[in-house]
Amino acid sequence: MGPHPAVAAIRLAVRRVLHDVLTEFHRHDGHGAPAREPRRTTASAPATAPRYAEAGTAGSPALPDRPALPDRPAAPLVLVACSGGADSMALASALAFEARKLGVRAGGITVDHNLQPGSGLRAAEVVTRLAAMDLDPVEAVAVHVGREGGPEAAARDARYAALDAAAERHGAAAVLLGHTRDDQAETVLLGLARGSGIRSLSGMAAASGPAGRYRRPFLQLDRQTARKACLVQSIPVWDDPHNIDPAYTRSRLRHEGLPALEKALGKGVVEALARTAQLSRDDADALDTWAAEAERSVRDETGQLECAKLYVLPPAVRRRVLRRAVIEAGAPAGSLFARHLEEVDRLITGWRGQRAINLPGRVEARRQGGRLVIRQS
Repeated sequence: MGPHPAVAAIRLAVRRVLHDVLTEFHRHDGHGAPAREPRRTTASAPATAPRYAEAGTAGSPALPDRPALPDRPAAPLVLVACSGGADSMALASALAFEARKLGVRAGGITVDHNLQPGSGLRAAEVVTRLAAMDLDPVEAVAVHVGREGGPEAAARDARYAALDAAAERHGAAAVLLGHTRDDQAETVLLGLARGSGIRSLSGMAAASGPAGRYRRPFLQLDRQTARKACLVQSIPVWDDPHNIDPAYTRSRLRHEGLPALEKALGKGVVEALARTAQLSRDDADALDTWAAEAERSVRDETGQLECAKLYVLPPAVRRRVLRRAVIEAGAPAGSLFARHLEEVDRLITGWRGQRAINLPGRVEARRQGGRLVIRQS
């Protein structure tokens, strides 16, 4: 008798991602020197001998006691970012199961945001549970959450900074995140509320970050599947009170906004929003590619943007060219909003002798002699 359908679903999702990681790992490292062994700073039981897969065969059985040969790269390390909640604990369990079969080294990281009493103890409990799954390395990383961008954005920035550092420290090929289809639907609605354009409606990518470091295996699975997988495997989970705190925008959307939409529009809203995210991402990727190609054709021999050539581009392509130029001049991408680009765009489409436009990062855009000059002031 096979595993429960929910368990089978999460394992299949993780297996697909691990196959991708193995394929990429062997493509990049399989023909050169062995991959750099990470520095171990575990909070788990003593490390066991690493498992290795035959080079170039991602699906090979594990060879538990065979050391890496000089011309054979070590197996890739995949970390799971685990909060102790149902989504990430289900992800950790699936990673532990599939990694053993595929010859992948698997570890876990939990981030202590220090935002609630006893957060350090809970982080230690998560480390213990991950170690009990035979993940190695496992560790808890404490961070300081600032205030810039609001509490949710600040916590997210601190968390990703800690995960980036952990991935570098351990030499991880990938970090798995437990975002589900429900999280994707919420992200799309938040982007829609901000009016940020098609890229915001694209939601979260299946792979993102430096060299596709962050992988999201569960974007096609709903939150209940992950919770059910934990229940049938008797995996204890922690429900973060922040997830039901109405002080947080995402929490209100989750417990009030989406249920109201489903009541008004019927079931299937979450699936439709997730599908919208994928369609929007495909469109946005195509437009970004078009803009990258168009940018070369709208610059003069000195590299300056020519307003007449920009004018004839479709608005969606032109604004992407402008955004790239403004960011290259020094504007922080996270501080650059649609209203900024609309003002710069008017220097091209509605020129009336306007003064220079001041942008984030002390960047200035002005029209001068038929050229759009963008530079730091």
